[in-house]
Formats: sequence, C-alpha cells, structure tokens
Amino acid sequence: MINRQALLADLQKFLQRIEADLLERSESTEVPEVPAALHAEYEKAAKAERTAQNYEDWRTDTITQAAAAWVLSCVFVRFLEDNSLIDPPKLAGPGDRLARARDEHELYFRSHPKHTDREYLLSIFAELAKLPGTKDIFGEHNAINDLPNWLSGDAAGELLNFFQKIDASTGDLAHDFTDSNWDTRFLGDLYQDLSEAARKKFALLQTPDFVEEFILDRTLQPALDEFGLEQDLGSSNHGKLPGFDDRS
Repeated sequence: MINRQALLADLQKFLQRIEADLLERSESTEVPEVPAALHAEYEKAAKAERTAQNYEDWRTDTITQAAAAWVLSCVFVRFLEDNSLIDPPKLAGPGDRLARARDEHELYFRSHPKHTDREYLLSIFAELAKLPGTKDIFGEHNAINDLPNWLSGDAAGELLNFFQKIDASTGDLAHDFTDSNWDTRFLGDLYQDLSEAARKKFALLQTPDFVEEFILDRTLQPALDEFGLEQDLGSSNHGKLPGFDDRS
C-alpha cells in the first residue's frame, strides 16, 4: 500500500541528490558532451525565443525537470512491478519480487559488464517505451531521453538503491506501491509536489477530482446524451478516461 506522505518526503530529499549530480556533470570536463549539449540546447531555445532566462537560470530549471523525470520514471516502474503489471520485475517489488529483480540486475551485468546502473535503468525504460500502454511515458517525450548520459552511473546506483531500500523495523521494502485499484493519481500529486521551486514557478497543480467531475458533467454528459459513447479498450477497463466511469 502506498504511503503517499512518507514517499513524498523521502523523494523530495532524494531529488536534491539527483539535482546535485546533474549540476556537477553539467560543469564537468570529464564528460564534455554534457555541458556542450546543454549550451547548444540553450542557444536553440534563446534563438527561438522559447526562453528569456540567462543560461544559469535555464539550466537550473532543466536540471529540476530532468531529475524529476528520473525519479518519477522509477516510481512508475515500481508501481507496475509491485502490481504485477509487468514481468519480470527489474527494480524491486514486494515478497520474492525483490530477489527476482536483483537476479535480473545480475543477469544484465553478466551480458553488459562495462555498463553502469544508468544503462540498466535506461534499458528498463526502453523496454517500456515499446509497450502500447507505457510508450507515451517512457518514449521520446520523456525528459530523460533529451540527454540520457547526463546522470552519472553512481547516482543511478543510488536511485536503484532507494527503490530497493529495506525498512529495518519491518524487513519489508521501505516503499510499497501495491494498489488494488491501480490508481495512478498519486503520480500527478508527486509531480506537483516533488519540487517546491518548480511548483511555484510553473504553477503545477493537478485538477481536483470534484472539479474534473464538474467539468465532465457539464460538457461531456450533454454530448453523451446526444451521441452516446462507445468504449473499446480491449479486454481490460483499466487505464480508461474519467469520462468512462459510471457512464453507459
């Protein structure tokens, strides 16, 4: 079961670690391709008048977005794994799924001994980008894909360890993403609250359920009354739009 408050508090702290790593690599001479790519992207944005910020401020915002993308992508993977929506698990999972995920990690590095945990995580995301139900989350629009090698291998390892962390008092995973209703609204809440600076700057607010229902009742319902609604989601109703709920 997801403990949203504990998860948010832990992720907010951990996000700062990821941001620090991205900032360090954005200035590092050891990975010159990273600062070069960032400067090139900034020049494109400035030339196209997509930003009026100076480079440092633009980079700060870009770092926050990239860090959030890494964290939230792993959260969604764990949600899928914990609810047995994908197999085999490769990050973690309740019960024996954590051991299976660790086995998958070992198998990966037997085949790719020179890779780091960054490549391991990217391989998980790449597999999900091929699936119809998750391609829009892990595909080309995911901020990670703008500069995949920006995060260091060490920081990726810390990210992996975060999602495999055991609560010493219970012996269970510190964060369990099991949800019998498969409710992904918590992801929107996390995105909204993960970075206070980003929330204030970009006015990140998820539409409350009652507002969503109010709008649907006054826009969608009249259209349904006149035209009807044909639902074709295959064999499963999971992942349906709010307009499909309790309507026929």
